[in-house]
Amino acid sequence: MRIKVCGMTNTEQVMQLDALGVEFAGFIFYPKSPRYVFRHMPRPEIKKIKGQHINKVGVFVNAPVEELLQAVDDCGLHLVQLHGDETPKYCEKVADYVGVIKAFRLREDDQVLWKIKDYQEIADMFLFDTDGTGYGGTGKKFNWSMLKGININKPFFLSGGIGPDDVEELTGFAKDPVAKDLFSIDVNSKFETIPGLKDMQAVEKFIKAIKQF
Repeated sequence: MRIKVCGMTNTEQVMQLDALGVEFAGFIFYPKSPRYVFRHMPRPEIKKIKGQHINKVGVFVNAPVEELLQAVDDCGLHLVQLHGDETPKYCEKVADYVGVIKAFRLREDDQVLWKIKDYQEIADMFLFDTDGTGYGGTGKKFNWSMLKGININKPFFLSGGIGPDDVEELTGFAKDPVAKDLFSIDVNSKFETIPGLKDMQAVEKFIKAIKQF
């Protein structure tokens, strides 16, 4: 099971994640987020981050394409996560340059296959998160069962308020047929001491538990 830890704002903690075998570190490039990376780290510092395992994911919300691509170059990003209302045409422009994870914020009454259909041939991966006011993570879990019994047919990240106590529930979800496309889980606020700084002991314990299945 791959793991993405999002909302990173500290180089030392990113390197700790790498030492733990975490595959993805998320950096938020949305100025309204309390985890906005440029409040904490300049572009050259982000670009210098290199590890054995870690891939740098830039999280953007409705950013101008040129601004996004400049950040990809300046910060040495491996992937971008589009967490706003980006159109398929927008995603296509970005996907011509860098790998794209298109995020979908889900409500209980959403038809998942309908929401993703126009992005199926464009995005490299999907991410499913909880819907809330504004953009970005809510720290709340959505009803994962709404994904069960459908064929996503695209590697996806499972997000939405995943915390230290969710190992057993994740193990159960991983046994459902929909999980054949489960590429990674995505964690953030439930592992923080303050926004942007992680409780690394809690992260390490969670990683060890998750990596067992």
